[in-house]
Amino acid sequence: MKTKASILIANYNNQKYINKCVSSLLNQTYKNIEIIVWDNCSTDNTSVIINNFRDDRLKYYKSDVHTQLSDARILASKKIKGEYVAIVDSDDLAYKDKIYDQYIYFSKNQ
Repeated sequence: MKTKASILIANYNNQKYINKCVSSLLNQTYKNIEIIVWDNCSTDNTSVIINNFRDDRLKYYKSDVHTQLSDARILASKKIKGEYVAIVDSDDLAYKDKIYDQYIYFSKNQ
């Protein structure tokens, strides 16, 4: 089995883009992934959008307090179980081979 890759998304009030962002990650050609969505105390419909996904690879966590992006990423990183980590902004789209290409690169370039 290929090594698990964790994808970390820190999100704050980005309901406009989060659905497409997560969809692009769930559709990766590299399938052994976990997607950690760290909701940085959003007040929009982020939680509704994320909870509509039905995929065990997607993990949703909502912070009790809003923090700076760097702190949110540190808190979210404590949930990671993969050997490799990709950080994706919540308004980004990932091309379908993004994680595969990064996995190949890092496995060849220790």
